[in-house]
Amino acid sequence: MKRLLIASFLLLVASNIQAQKINWVTIEKALELQQENPKKIIMDVYTKWCGPCKLLDKKTFANKDVANYINAHYYAVKFNGEGNDTVNFKENVFTNPQYDPARANKRNSAHQFTKFMRVSAYPTLVFFDEKGEFITPLKGYLSPQQLELYLKLFKTDEYKNMTDQAKFNEYFQAFKPEFQG
Repeated sequence: MKRLLIASFLLLVASNIQAQKINWVTIEKALELQQENPKKIIMDVYTKWCGPCKLLDKKTFANKDVANYINAHYYAVKFNGEGNDTVNFKENVFTNPQYDPARANKRNSAHQFTKFMRVSAYPTLVFFDEKGEFITPLKGYLSPQQLELYLKLFKTDEYKNMTDQAKFNEYFQAFKPEFQG
């Protein structure tokens, strides 16, 4: 009986941990899902060698508030900016012809899709609207509360009212984070 209770407890804990993970899909799948249920897309452009990318995974994307919000309001895409995947995006095919398999875990050639999105640093979070059109890229590591500001800004389309820096500063000053650290 004691073993059964311990096993049940461990299963419950494991299921709660699983429920807090982000549901990552490919960009192709996200665009397909948008046809049935329009949501914005958040794309994490990372590399295997990037320290801040690993920190973003460990500290921000593992945060239950971040994971729950993204899963509810976005399609999440994880894309290796120096990887070897073939990407089909808006009738274009992107590859990485200079990819070197011997350097898979080190600096490698930038993927054509990375260049297309004008990503020049890792990590970069690229946001797309409900029709797969670019909104903006955000460079660098963001804490859960920093990311919350942008997740909510884009989710509500408030960014469309940001015609100058003063309007963004006003939004930033008024923003009250709710995500736990």
